[in-house]
Amino acid sequence: MSSTASQPARTHVQTGPEAEAWAERLRVANINPRTGLATDYLNHFNEAVMLLEMVPDMPECADDFLTWTPLSYAEHFTASNFKARDLAIEAYEKADPNVRAQFDHITDTMTSILTAVGSAMREVEKDTTRVRLAEQATLWVKPLIAACGGIINGGAEADVDTIMANSAG
Repeated sequence: MSSTASQPARTHVQTGPEAEAWAERLRVANINPRTGLATDYLNHFNEAVMLLEMVPDMPECADDFLTWTPLSYAEHFTASNFKARDLAIEAYEKADPNVRAQFDHITDTMTSILTAVGSAMREVEKDTTRVRLAEQATLWVKPLIAACGGIINGGAEADVDTIMANSAG
């Protein structure tokens, strides 16, 4: 599932009072005005990680994780109670295509990991195997959530391959 919107890239960048008003609207809505992205979307992945972190102590929580459903950025905000959800979707669509592509790459990677772990958990019967899957997925996804936070907040570019290599322990 891709969270990439099928919108054309921006053809011009606003300047002056229009840009300042747009940036202020985003700030007030808790959307980063530099990137056009909101950290609220990360709650979607944090929820899955929280459920996975419960599996080692309570293996029956694997069933709760299996109810987690992947959502794109727009799907997340459409289904959320986020006060400025329409603005969040609009800002995402207007975001710099390079920033959005980098963000989407990492969120797509997290979605792929979580979906694959869910499929694997459905196939196995032993709690010990489910625990190992949950622990491994957590090790992979948590650094990716942090990398997405960096992108949302306008930090340095994240290198997914490096993050994955470092978290493969």
